[in-house]
Amino acid sequence: MEFLSGLAGYLATTFGQIGVAFGKFSSPAMALYIVAGTLLGITIGMLPGLTATMGVALLTTLTYRMESDAALMILVCLYVGAIYGGSRSAILLNIPGTPANAATTLDGYPLAKAGRAGPAMGTATTGSFLGTAIGMFFLATVAPILAEYALSFQTHEFFWLAIFGVLISGQLTAAEDPLKGWIAGFLGLAVAMIGQEGLYMTDRFTFGYTEMEGGINLIPAMVGAFGFSEVIAVMYNRRAEVVKATTRLIDVIPNPREVFKYWRTILRSGALGTFIGVIPGVGEDIGAWVSYGAARRASKEKEKFGKGSVEGLIAAETGNSAAPPGALIPVLTLGIPGSAPAAVLLAAMVLHGVRPGPMIMIEFPTFVYEVVVMTFFAAVAMLVLGILLTPLLLKVLAVRRERLMPVVFVLCVIGSYAIAQRMFDVWVMVIFGVLGFALRQMKYPMAPLVLGIVLGDILDKSFRRSWVIHNGDFTFYFDRPICVVLMILCVFTILTSAGPTKHYVGSRLHAVSEGFFGGLARIVGAHWSLALAFGRAVRAMAGRPVPGLPIGVEGLARGVREGVVSYAGTVARAIYGFLRAIVALAFDPLFDLLRLLRILPRTGSGA
Repeated sequence: MEFLSGLAGYLATTFGQIGVAFGKFSSPAMALYIVAGTLLGITIGMLPGLTATMGVALLTTLTYRMESDAALMILVCLYVGAIYGGSRSAILLNIPGTPANAATTLDGYPLAKAGRAGPAMGTATTGSFLGTAIGMFFLATVAPILAEYALSFQTHEFFWLAIFGVLISGQLTAAEDPLKGWIAGFLGLAVAMIGQEGLYMTDRFTFGYTEMEGGINLIPAMVGAFGFSEVIAVMYNRRAEVVKATTRLIDVIPNPREVFKYWRTILRSGALGTFIGVIPGVGEDIGAWVSYGAARRASKEKEKFGKGSVEGLIAAETGNSAAPPGALIPVLTLGIPGSAPAAVLLAAMVLHGVRPGPMIMIEFPTFVYEVVVMTFFAAVAMLVLGILLTPLLLKVLAVRRERLMPVVFVLCVIGSYAIAQRMFDVWVMVIFGVLGFALRQMKYPMAPLVLGIVLGDILDKSFRRSWVIHNGDFTFYFDRPICVVLMILCVFTILTSAGPTKHYVGSRLHAVSEGFFGGLARIVGAHWSLALAFGRAVRAMAGRPVPGLPIGVEGLARGVREGVVSYAGTVARAIYGFLRAIVALAFDPLFDLLRLLRILPRTGSGA
């Protein structure tokens, strides 16, 4: 009863705060900002070369004199709209407008070539809306709880959290060669060390330049890495041709039955996309690929994936659109971005007087719920504009890049200069643009680089403060359970990415995950089967004919007994499978070592 009353109180508080935020943002002026921000985001997202990160970074520099609520509303709407907008060019050009829409090309483009461009874009719009709604639900329910838990984090935990963020970001964004992701991440950490350090104001890596004493500003660096480098890359590559498709409004409106036929895929992809978004620096593209892969494994129509599968399109778009709300969860609660656009939003929040982090529920108790409402309005605007204006927005794809890229470059220069009115920031933007283009050509990911710049200050100050407090004694890290867990995760991430251990540990981890998530799915299914068995037993008790059960009390008893036995057996098998995988993970290395030393025969079986 105490748990239920506490849950009821928490939900009442949450919905009450969301209602207050609704009232705050329900005004004609704010509606104009919502429409303008979402429309601009869709336009930026659908143009190859203009990413969500670039759009948020450029717009941040142009909104820093606006009222904070209006500026942040525009930026959140642009973020959500840009991730969705990339599906337009992914479907018609076979080129993702943003990296988040790469998985969309696999089934969106084949649908367009088959003459179903309109329905494909309508399905993508619906999937994006539902994905954002699922992510918004987790943002509203998880973020306040995580913010309270984050109060127990101290400098020790934040140091290891920053290290883990860079490691996991590098691993997931450069899956083929995690070392490149780590190099990019630690390069960002090195850039963050430039300037006066935070405790004693000692100059570091300034080389005698006064302008460098204040450090490298995040916004010009991000504008260069994601803006100017994209300008160079787009002009360097060949231009793509648009699929010739006549799209009417009636074609874009999706059939609800065709969409909600895949409700399991939608829920799964939304949950996975949100979870991937929470992981520091990983981003929406990984959320889309993970959701797409999970949908393909679970689908009854595997053969259609990659050839024009509606289910695959829904999975990709639901997964990438659920990631932005998920990426905002660590931004608000820990001050650590879940993606590159979220890193710019973090800087924009600080620029507009909001300090995200563990103290946010104390210093800004309503802000989390305001961001939830911003996300909701962005999702609604995305759905309406995506359906109604698709025939008109497709004309934007006809804009020649030779005319578009000079405008983007001018905005990069103006945006970099506008923050502090320093030409030094413009040169920072240019240098990071050239560096970003060179790293892209060598297949180095940009997200870990940006995350390293964001986390560098947190890592540096947390490490130095910890050592000052404990007089240089390293053992204090082992006195705190959260520190130990984060250290183990860091070591584990490195081991699972290294060549010799990747395949050895990876197969065992896969067995553990299959044992856990497969067992969890079986347990959920067992509850459903138990409910059906009780229903059959009650029908038999009521005198209705039920196959396999006699009429009356005997039928009730047999039905309940069969349901309970089946339920207990399913739960027991699920628990046994998970424990067996855990034991194998723990003891198989020992048995393998004993076999290597010839203490055990090589054909012997492990745990």
